[in-house]
Amino acid sequence: MQRRSLLRGAASATVALAAPRIGLAQAGRVLRVAPHADLSILDPVWTLAYITRNHGFMVFDTLYGLDAEFQPQPQMVAGHAVEEDGRLWRLTLRDGLIFHDGTPVLARDCVASIRRWWSADAFGQTLAAATDELSAPSDKEIRFGLKRPFALLPTALAKASPYMCAIMPERLAVTPQTTQVSEMIGSGPFRFLANERVPGAFSAWQRFDRYVPAPGANSFLAGGKRVHFDRVEWKILPEPGTAAAALQSGEIDWWEQPSPDMLPLLRRNRNVVIETIDPSGSIGVFRFNHQHAPFNNPAIRRAVLDAVDQTPFMQAVAGEDPSLWQDRVGFFTPGTPMASNAGMENLFGPRDLERSKRELAAAGYRGERVVLLAATNIEAINVMASVVGDLLKRLGMNVDYVATDWGTVMQRRTSQQPTERGGWSAFVGTWSGYDLASPAVSISLRGNGGAAGGWLESPEIERLRSAWFEAPDLAAQQRLCRELQVQAWHDVPFIPLGQWRTQTARRREITDLPRGVPAFWGVRPA
Repeated sequence: MQRRSLLRGAASATVALAAPRIGLAQAGRVLRVAPHADLSILDPVWTLAYITRNHGFMVFDTLYGLDAEFQPQPQMVAGHAVEEDGRLWRLTLRDGLIFHDGTPVLARDCVASIRRWWSADAFGQTLAAATDELSAPSDKEIRFGLKRPFALLPTALAKASPYMCAIMPERLAVTPQTTQVSEMIGSGPFRFLANERVPGAFSAWQRFDRYVPAPGANSFLAGGKRVHFDRVEWKILPEPGTAAAALQSGEIDWWEQPSPDMLPLLRRNRNVVIETIDPSGSIGVFRFNHQHAPFNNPAIRRAVLDAVDQTPFMQAVAGEDPSLWQDRVGFFTPGTPMASNAGMENLFGPRDLERSKRELAAAGYRGERVVLLAATNIEAINVMASVVGDLLKRLGMNVDYVATDWGTVMQRRTSQQPTERGGWSAFVGTWSGYDLASPAVSISLRGNGGAAGGWLESPEIERLRSAWFEAPDLAAQQRLCRELQVQAWHDVPFIPLGQWRTQTARRREITDLPRGVPAFWGVRPA
């Protein structure tokens, strides 16, 4: 399949912007960014959207933070004590922590925030199941009384991927997770400027002068989060030519995810630097709604899987150069300890579309409508959704292709209604490789019904996942992940579409972009 051109003539440094001039990025110590999507949802414990997670880490701090080696380090806590053979954890908050509304951070705020988070997050649910008592015996102490030892407790609370364990005031944290929190009050390094937000166009944050950084140097999401800009502004520039022109002219400092078609042009500009900040890459996923026809039928999901060739998806996202992408990707991130080729022997050979059509008919597909949600404002998702839509149509499926924005996809994916009442059948998304590296962090690889993405019921996936947490060593974990992957090929919670290298573009006038996720502390004016 030929990669679709999204540009049609427009991108050079001399192109005039249709929008008003934003202003030079160095003026007033303002960092101006074109993010990968609009910030349409604010609550980082309500949605899986990365754009909301990125906003969340600006506004909210976490009890622990993952360092560059993906080890949890104390962040809001000064430390912890483990007693009673690992069944009692006592976490002590650092001194001086304060929320943006001027109130002190207390242990009861943290307890309420943890409870809200673990009602949504897969890793959090595992911690909740191991917890007998979660309490705040004093303003400074958070106490976990466990049913059994759970050594990964700090790792769970330090989770970098959606959902993050965002610490917020108790009055907000008691909001049920199924309802969005609209007041963005955290204790993180930036205050959200709600009065400046223009949905679909602009969002802004101001440095929080009373933020108390953790001791030590910053490392990924751990350590001292020191801010070198007074403001961060996000300008939504969905048209790649416009974003490229804005970066080249200095009207923005940082384009988070430049279109691959724009990279040759940007590399020729000596004032622009192209780099990779997420070494784990991005992985495309084709997600099913397991509650309603046709994808409530696992045989139909397997027939679609049989037709999928990851190569066209990667060519659509990253071009023809195979050094920029990888196909033959399973349910765990390639190159990580849990990845394997288990169950993949017959899945990535030559595709036989006629055979897949016969399998689809034999599985019982009878022309049911397939509502495929496609986010047009995120290029990678947009082009992969186009490939999915084309494939399903060639299989003879009745596809209703709903082109919309990512925020709407994230809102609609929470609906459990049938398609005729505004529900959905499938959508395409992406994960950072970090977020598919193990059963602990993989939200998508669940089979526990109501809490699983797409509401899959698979007792065997849940059994193997639970056993992974109890495994005595790495070899046992790897064996269980091989079994888990084989089971996933049978149940098909989602279909991996391949992995590609994501790149970012910045003006040479800013330095020290973070590694792993787009964070806005540590970035410096040159």
